Amino acid sequence: MMLLELHRYPADSLVVFDFETTGLSPDMGDRAIEIGAVLIENGRITDRFQQLMNPGIRIPLFIENLTGITNAMAKESRSNAQVMADFYEFIAGRNLVAHNASFDERFLRAEFKRIKKTFSGGIACSLLASRRIFHDAPNHQLATLASYKNLPTEGIYHRALADAEVTAHLWLRLLDELRAQQGFTQLSFGFMHQLTKTPKHQLRKLYAQQR
Repeated sequence: MMLLELHRYPADSLVVFDFETTGLSPDMGDRAIEIGAVLIENGRITDRFQQLMNPGIRIPLFIENLTGITNAMAKESRSNAQVMADFYEFIAGRNLVAHNASFDERFLRAEFKRIKKTFSGGIACSLLASRRIFHDAPNHQLATLASYKNLPTEGIYHRALADAEVTAHLWLRLLDELRAQQGFTQLSFGFMHQLTKTPKHQLRKLYAQQR
């Protein structure tokens, strides 16, 4: 999907997603073990998707301790192929958002490739957007931003749906903040995608073009 085409889609109607994984890189053989996602339509959360997965490989003890997802839990779950096929239907061509999106995008594309699916929509990063909008935040980790902006949270970090839910609230807050700061009424996904790629010293020019 070309950037120009992304400007046709509103920034407040998309899917926010998050993976828990066995490690840091699908290129090194790591696999997804849980996916959580939140559908936002017209600025409101309207649906959710959450599934554990059986990747067919062992989950390291470090990851078990970090996420609470055990090998026993994974063994009782459906395969990655089955879950990712369902997730492909859930996103249904919508654009996506994730916090530190480069990480989740690598796993998304790797898992889709295994089932011969491709994702052609846009993927925007709420971490990069927060760096450009929340200048005074102590840092831009998800838990810090949730506390900084008093976002709704269940306090269960490193579980996919909980993280996706917090990220969804963060994304909506970013849009609200941008509207308030710059006086924008309509924000497209394409604009937000472009914002995350724009150096901070060029933001004023980008905002002027949006008006």
